[in-house]
Amino acid sequence: MILADTGFFVALANPRDRWHPSARRALAELKEPLISTWPVLTETCHLLLSRLGPDAQERFVASVERGALSLHALEERHVPRMRALMEKYRALPMDLADASLVIVAEERGRGDILSTDRRDFGAYRWKNRRPFRNLLRDPDAR
Repeated sequence: MILADTGFFVALANPRDRWHPSARRALAELKEPLISTWPVLTETCHLLLSRLGPDAQERFVASVERGALSLHALEERHVPRMRALMEKYRALPMDLADASLVIVAEERGRGDILSTDRRDFGAYRWKNRRPFRNLLRDPDAR
């Protein structure tokens, strides 16, 4: 499964986003299902609503309903690890959505991700030493 971050979903929904062509291409080339978390969905809905309006938010929720991705269940036992990660990466800083994706990588044993956040996911490590592999091509890279 491939982890999906907020920026990827926002770029998919917004044709004016500089990451939009890269996000569409990545989605078309996927050979594995997407997985994300409730904090990422919450953050995505907030940004879609504020930037693109209620229709964009509703289309996104409908895609989740249709099975466009699966959701990793976060539990109360994950809270101490997420807090520790947020403390460790506070200089960036790390938000709850990003911490939740680190949890998924640690539990699933894999750090392939689609994210527009190259700086943070370039710095984060899952299981304290393993880097993420961002599969979203940077539109500025040659």
